[in-house]
Amino acid sequence: MPILVTGAAGFIGFHLCQRLLSRGEQVIGFDNLNPYYDPALKQARLDRLTAEAGFSFVRGDLADGQAVAALFERFQPNRVVNLAAQAGVRYSVENPSAYIQSNMVGFGHVLEGCRHGQVEHLVYASSSSVYGGNTRLPFSEHQGVDHPVSLYAASKKANELMAHTYSHLFKLPATGLRFFTVYGPWGRPDMALFLFTKAMLAGEPIKLFNNGKMVRDFTYIDDIVESLVRVLDKPASGDANFDPAAPDPAISWAPHRLFNIGNSRPTPLSDYIAAIEQAVGVKAKLDPQPMQPGDLPATAADTRDLEAWIGFRPDTPIAVGVERFVAWYRQFYGV
Repeated sequence: MPILVTGAAGFIGFHLCQRLLSRGEQVIGFDNLNPYYDPALKQARLDRLTAEAGFSFVRGDLADGQAVAALFERFQPNRVVNLAAQAGVRYSVENPSAYIQSNMVGFGHVLEGCRHGQVEHLVYASSSSVYGGNTRLPFSEHQGVDHPVSLYAASKKANELMAHTYSHLFKLPATGLRFFTVYGPWGRPDMALFLFTKAMLAGEPIKLFNNGKMVRDFTYIDDIVESLVRVLDKPASGDANFDPAAPDPAISWAPHRLFNIGNSRPTPLSDYIAAIEQAVGVKAKLDPQPMQPGDLPATAADTRDLEAWIGFRPDTPIAVGVERFVAWYRQFYGV
């Protein structure tokens, strides 16, 4: 039975498809290849996937309800991983409608496809951004997330609520994964590692928002994919310990779960830059900037629930992951 991966030409989707194909799965990739960042990079990822046996690709937009319904009808996937979304916190301030259409309307179409297709398990991307105004670190799934500070975060929180509703009403097993600052080879050009590496190799300054006083739980792509695959193989189930008189945000009577996926080693931005400098062999030129609307000053993941559920904990050191990215960047762009 095929696995549907939306956002297959994206950073995480590409790596997940490769992993699923390597273990003999039939994978259906779906992506609109939008120009939010360099479509040539997305196409390069897709070219690698389409060369693999067992991979089929459909170009389309999740906001197109008829296209999504036809996708489910044609391929009848038994498992779905929804990674397609309009990404980026800062861009959501400039173009909120893109987030409403892709992340909310589009996700609704995915839920309907899963409902009518009797999908065995839906795994979908949420984000550490949902923790919003929370300042208690590390972030835990058992904390409330009712104070988002960007529309991107609000759209991901909405996804969690929508998925839970479908789990309750239609018994759809669904698992939401809150990713914490994913990085690695084939990464997104709008993320810090890509931007900093590109600027440093060109001898240009790097912009440090909040004057560089940022902390992130940087999580390497291989750890993300390992977690994704293990979660996909273990459908969500209702928790008999759920108490409606004292509801725990992390669990439910319905077959719906939420997990953080982070490295659990919050790293100051200065240390991250030092790792890039070491890998690139260039001293960074710094350009301090004010805090950007929608950003969080610090993130850190409590991953104990994830470890208990799948028996795995992300643990790739920053220096190792950054070095692998820089090696890929040099090779891919011929630098």
